[in-house]
Amino acid sequence: MEAFALTGATIVTPKGLKKATSLVVEGTKFAGFARPSAVNVAVGDAFVYPALINAHDHLRGNYLPRVGPPEGRYYANWGPWDADLKSSAVYKERANLTVEQMYWLGAYKCLFSGVVTVNDHFPHQFNEPFIDVLPVRVIREYALAHECSSYDLKWGDGLEIEHARAVEHDWPFITHLEEGFDLESMDGVGILERAACLTEHDLLIHCIGFSEEDIRKVKKAQASVAWCPASNFLMFNVTCKIRKLLRAGINVALGTDSTHTGSQNLLAEMRYARNAYRELYGEDLPAKTLFEMVTINAARAFRIARETGSIESGKLADIAVFRAKTDDPFENLANSTMEDLELLVHRGAPLLGLESRYASLFAGESRPVTRIMIGGRDYFVVGDPVGLYKNVRKAIGFEKKLDYLPFEP
Repeated sequence: MEAFALTGATIVTPKGLKKATSLVVEGTKFAGFARPSAVNVAVGDAFVYPALINAHDHLRGNYLPRVGPPEGRYYANWGPWDADLKSSAVYKERANLTVEQMYWLGAYKCLFSGVVTVNDHFPHQFNEPFIDVLPVRVIREYALAHECSSYDLKWGDGLEIEHARAVEHDWPFITHLEEGFDLESMDGVGILERAACLTEHDLLIHCIGFSEEDIRKVKKAQASVAWCPASNFLMFNVTCKIRKLLRAGINVALGTDSTHTGSQNLLAEMRYARNAYRELYGEDLPAKTLFEMVTINAARAFRIARETGSIESGKLADIAVFRAKTDDPFENLANSTMEDLELLVHRGAPLLGLESRYASLFAGESRPVTRIMIGGRDYFVVGDPVGLYKNVRKAIGFEKKLDYLPFEP
């Protein structure tokens, strides 16, 4: 679309807040502040943030309800959970949907929570057919191993080859690590170290078995960690040593995991993470730290911080506007819900927008656009989530409620 400016905005930038100014978008990128533009849209009483990044999701696994261990018990590693999932009634119900429908559900889970960039932790052959058609950015450039133990699902070409590929292309190497408490799971850092694969390219998921020596080694290697507290507590009744990771200066990003174990979406995961931290340590996780986990920290972990993760001239125009409920922008985001999201833009193109304020951004939109109501307010959204929801309900035979879709068809 043609250039536009969000005017009268309070913009969250790496250099602090820019108040009562204009954020200019030209093509796919931010073009600066306080410049004239062809289309000017008043933001109103809201904060303008970089769009959020979900560091760990399983897009084809976002169905409900959650599946966990029997009451009073927890898992030693992910294997027994997988067996419980695949023998559950919800898994049988989910099987009525196509893989494509599941990927679209996962994409809208992200979109309605202000996320435009997400890592789908599956092999390329699983998600490649859908990446170009989904409304959000599914990270394409990565190497992976499912995990570094005999519980590995043998995704990719093997630990050493996949890691070498990541280094060659300057991609992240992504793996579940120390997701459990059996001896083999807890040797994850050792396995990476002995294979010469513990480096700055690593994005390590979960890490609940980390010792203090593991934390020291991960910091020295400058690897990143994806924290998924809701999923961790459901499955294991514990999460990683998050305060020690942060105090060590490790780059930590936040992920949801799938809704079978994790939160409803990334906004809910942020609230869960804050509450969990308070219960664990008797102190608050700073809201600014949480903001960084879902923006610039995640961009660094995926080695795309030159492109996205913050509002700066020349970066991709990935924008999330949330209505202001408090004066502190970081506290505001930490307590936001789907009903507070007023505008979402990816690469300069609107994905979701409050009709009363942002209709002009959807004028001339070549993609299909649907009108929906969220929290009593009318919105435009790209694609057809209403039709998707109806088809899901038709496929399973009843009016299924999926909490991450904030509307009724």
